[in-house]
Amino acid sequence: MLNRKNPPSLGELTDISFVTPELVKCTPSLPLYWMKKVPNATSRIDFYFDAGTTVGSNVISALASGLLFSGTKDKTSTQIHNELDSLGAYFDVGLGFETAIVTFYALNEQLPAVVKLLVEMMENATFPSTEVEELINDRKQKLQINLEKVSFLAQRKFQGLIFDGTHYNRTINLEDYNSVSREEIVSYFEKNYKKGLKKVFLVGDFKEEVVSAIANSISSWAVEKQEKATLNFQNKAETVHVEKANAVQTAIRVGKTLFNKTHPDYFGFMILNTILGDFFGSRLMKNIREDKGYTYGIGSYLSEIKDSGYFVIGTEVGKEVKEATLTEIRKEIEKLQQELVSEEELNLVRNYLLGQTLKSADGPYALMELFLSVENQDLDLDFFNGFIHKIKSIQAEELRELAKKYLDWDSFSIVSAG
Repeated sequence: MLNRKNPPSLGELTDISFVTPELVKCTPSLPLYWMKKVPNATSRIDFYFDAGTTVGSNVISALASGLLFSGTKDKTSTQIHNELDSLGAYFDVGLGFETAIVTFYALNEQLPAVVKLLVEMMENATFPSTEVEELINDRKQKLQINLEKVSFLAQRKFQGLIFDGTHYNRTINLEDYNSVSREEIVSYFEKNYKKGLKKVFLVGDFKEEVVSAIANSISSWAVEKQEKATLNFQNKAETVHVEKANAVQTAIRVGKTLFNKTHPDYFGFMILNTILGDFFGSRLMKNIREDKGYTYGIGSYLSEIKDSGYFVIGTEVGKEVKEATLTEIRKEIEKLQQELVSEEELNLVRNYLLGQTLKSADGPYALMELFLSVENQDLDLDFFNGFIHKIKSIQAEELRELAKKYLDWDSFSIVSAG
């Protein structure tokens, strides 16, 4: 019996023994990854469709994802949602650059019924004209509201500079909705959903015959061939201000094209980025939030896509301190290029990152999230043990060289809106 008077022993983190999902082949081109060791009766299933904003028309892809549950030959949208509620299921539809992700959460005993309902919706979708018109009006209204927000304007312009000359920089404008037809949405659905399922991820303690039945029921949606196009792009190193009359705040975005997890400098840069702006004790937070009081929050991160990635610093400040904020951001970057990080600060960040990595591997759902983050780039979970080793071994000199190599101020796209 566990003696709770004795605390657990402490040890140094060296490696994590990862549990890898089991691969089930729905078809030769459609993998289902199953994380089966779940100590409770809950489950989750994710469907990845070839229907992201860069696939075909971005306005059509956005509307198609919003109309997946809009009705079938026999059921209205309300009836479908009521049925999901009766099964105790929660669903979400996420739309990214490359994929549309349909996710369901349910108890194990109800998940087969949830998947059966999804099959019914997919096979008998009708996209009623009233639902299409209602969604178009709703999206136009939301876009009008967003166009009044400085954060939206800054991010929209920043994306255009980062992805200059590629289909990733396309934006939706109000007039784009005026020429949409229901037939376009139906055609997109037939091609990119009913023949566009790229992969499936399942978390839950099921019998193998249940998983096999799920795999068989969705196999007809498998994409026939997954193209592996390479995206090469370089940000435009410009400073741009988007004027917004009567705005009290100014949104700021500073960043550039970088890389994703497959790059040899990824580990080192992630550690450098943490020091700069990726946790509450970061230099940007201490300077611009705590010392100067210019903002409630500022952060930096590395955003990844299939073939590449980009670095971003983002915040919102009072319009009167926009230039001062940019000056302080530049000072913090140049300090990293010129001075060595102290051993005390580096050890703090090491411990923080080791704790976050260990926390991110706690339980089957967390492990699946880690797997999702590497599978898209043809890596495996041992990637994170490589990160642990780098956290423990990196030295201040390497961090300074990385800052010099990747954080040249003149290479940044700098956008403000306000």
